[in-house]
Amino acid sequence: MEDLILKALAAAKADHVEIRIQTGASTRILYQGRELESIREPVLLGGCVRALVDGGWGFCCFNDVENLASYVTMACRQAKRAGGGKRGLAPTPVIRVHIAANPGEDPRSISLAEKETLCRLYNERILSGSPKIQSTSVNYADNSTSVWYGDTQGSLIREDTVFCGISLVAVARDGADVQTARRSVGDLRGFQICRGLDNLCDEAVASAVDMLRAPKVRAGRYDAVFDPQLTGVFIHEAFGHLSEADFIHQNLRLQEIMRLGRRFGPDELSVVDDATLPGEAGSYAFDAEGVPGRKTYLIRHGKLTSRLHSRETAHAMNEPPTGNARAISYGYEPIVRMSNTFIEPRSGEMEDLIAGVEYGIYAKGFLGGQTDMEMFSFSSEEAFMIRKGRLAERVRDANLSGNVFQTLMNIDAIGADLRRFGGLGGCGKGGQSPLRVSDGGPHIRVRDIVVGGE
Repeated sequence: MEDLILKALAAAKADHVEIRIQTGASTRILYQGRELESIREPVLLGGCVRALVDGGWGFCCFNDVENLASYVTMACRQAKRAGGGKRGLAPTPVIRVHIAANPGEDPRSISLAEKETLCRLYNERILSGSPKIQSTSVNYADNSTSVWYGDTQGSLIREDTVFCGISLVAVARDGADVQTARRSVGDLRGFQICRGLDNLCDEAVASAVDMLRAPKVRAGRYDAVFDPQLTGVFIHEAFGHLSEADFIHQNLRLQEIMRLGRRFGPDELSVVDDATLPGEAGSYAFDAEGVPGRKTYLIRHGKLTSRLHSRETAHAMNEPPTGNARAISYGYEPIVRMSNTFIEPRSGEMEDLIAGVEYGIYAKGFLGGQTDMEMFSFSSEEAFMIRKGRLAERVRDANLSGNVFQTLMNIDAIGADLRRFGGLGGCGKGGQSPLRVSDGGPHIRVRDIVVGGE
């Protein structure tokens, strides 16, 4: 494959040409209710060429890698026709390396029958967990991929990855009232993370059933404590996307808001995007432009210190590239994306964060939500009232909303219990979904947040 890439690049006529070729195999198993909905083992083979000529991009993707040279020519012609812009690329080092995958228990060594049996047993456990359980979903996926990257600058990189994960969903019903709870794991550590998850099945059952009996939260303004999962979703969705430089570069209002050096939170608040963490779902050695992944402080000690870049946005904004140009497959051009995004831990204990709330909400997990520039709205999967510094009754339908920058400023306590969450889901942007990422943080306490409910 390397010789094929080098030969095709040698004939390229452009300011810059890059080639990505991807091969892979995967397993997909889905149980819904009592039925095995699907079981398959698809394979992947294809590639793409991206060319830059006089500020214009050309892009094409293909499945017959033997004709690679012709696709290089095609992309160069497209770029020439689109030229006349002011695009450029930030400089990066020339790299030649092979990064091998290193999972613990390789899912490729596990038979399809064993994977299906594991899913069936989890599904049966959820279904039998309570008479209130109406339906289930058990979704397993693994994939092993190799991506070759080469460019006219001289880089030639191969990176292998093995991802594995499973999602467990319990749906409980009482009359017209339906409640859903889900648990999910997924990262680069190996098949062992999918074993021994009976406790997560039981948690999902208990959560869905208990929410049937819970009253709706009363709408109002509350002090709130977020669990690590909701902390991660909040910082990813409400702030992380605003840190992606393609958004910033194209929006004058956002450029003013996301001004480097601006205070966004208390001194204790630091937000990180780090692609180098071993085994995490969003980790990688090199992005889709051959730039090394790295640790980037987006907020450090309360102040905005950086954003996430591709080579193009880094050049346009005169800032260093961060290795955050990513694509979900060879069929897509790279765009600026997060990797593993989280709030750094501090010294607080969960019990102390709750003890500091006279009357408020403890919000756990994530059901759904949306963002619009700096405004956000998220629904927690579970919620409990806090009364006089203690956890009290369970409530449901807690929808938290507000302005992300005001909410960051209102964080007044950060826990020590950092957790990161990957899973089978992923990040969506620009028609590319799901992209494997992780997000997380410790427990955090936020003062005066709007909670919608009854």
